[in-house]
Amino acid sequence: MRPSWIGLLLSLALPALASAACPPVPCLADGTQSSGAVYRICMPAPGCWNGSLLLFAHGYVSPDQPVGIPENQLTLNGVSLPVLVNQLGFAFALSSYRKNGLAIREGVEDTEDLVNIFTAQFGRPNKTYLTGASEGGLVAALSSEQLPSVYTGALPACGPIGDFHVQLNYIGDFRVVFDYFFPGLIPGSPVTIPAEVMTDWTTLYVPKILAAFQSNPSATAQLLMVTKFPQGPDANTTQQAMVELLWYNVFATNDAITELGGQPFDNHGRIYFGSSNDILLNLKVERFRADPVATAEIAAHYQTKGKLSIPSVTLHTLADPIVPWVHEPLYTLKTILAGSASEHVTIPAASYGHCNFQEKDLLLALGVLLLK
Repeated sequence: MRPSWIGLLLSLALPALASAACPPVPCLADGTQSSGAVYRICMPAPGCWNGSLLLFAHGYVSPDQPVGIPENQLTLNGVSLPVLVNQLGFAFALSSYRKNGLAIREGVEDTEDLVNIFTAQFGRPNKTYLTGASEGGLVAALSSEQLPSVYTGALPACGPIGDFHVQLNYIGDFRVVFDYFFPGLIPGSPVTIPAEVMTDWTTLYVPKILAAFQSNPSATAQLLMVTKFPQGPDANTTQQAMVELLWYNVFATNDAITELGGQPFDNHGRIYFGSSNDILLNLKVERFRADPVATAEIAAHYQTKGKLSIPSVTLHTLADPIVPWVHEPLYTLKTILAGSASEHVTIPAASYGHCNFQEKDLLLALGVLLLK
């Protein structure tokens, strides 16, 4: 979008949203869905509801955690999402999903079910919007394509919406290249994670990894070059983000294999370059082939198609080290090929970090969605 159009949208949308400010009130008591998921509904102060519902699809939660509302995902840079949404006059609701870990299919189903729960309690909303972050961004994108009769519009944020297999390979590639430059530092392999690595991750392995980055700057620099990992404003920020990406490999791999029915990472034909000796790198880096069952499951249930019949505004940080920006042009291309480009707008956020948005980014995206 051209800066002049962004300015115009800001001037039109943000004052209208700001004028709807309502006093904050406590959310209703949490409930339980028939699937076992926990849900939360937050209504604006009496007399403030504009008749619209905004649902939030949350991001990834480690499979070793109990099912429940992910409280840490409901605050963005000190701003409470339910409070912000309610102050704008919208009802707010979210589902924990029935399981943690890779829960995209479950997220789509449990969020749709929550619309029915809300309708039974408060009546059918005039408009129903769905937003989501990270894994929830893919939940929102798939829901907007598959359930246009349920939702009025969608705001997927920082999600792997362009190609889910690309996302899995991005995580796997980083781990195999990390293992090449820092062999044996993390036990197991990129596709076989020992339980003790998850148990001792924070206390044992994170300090060891950070120490290795700092003690071997040449290997660290080559790892960044080969993987094209986005670099932050300083070395410490970048290294913390690298550890975060390794966390996803360690905590998500076993659960993903179970959920998908097989191992999805594939680098058997990948050519890596950017090291001081690319020939040696490609000869020695560990290779894996994806299980055809997992590949078929991803194609059937985890890939967006770009076919939209309701508006979708996608928001993404330009330098996202966990779910890279490349998903946005990939999804835009899908919408063009599907003849749905007019329903889609991408809004870049000029910051570093995964889902590292400011309140103004969210308000701009919501304003654009409402205008569409």
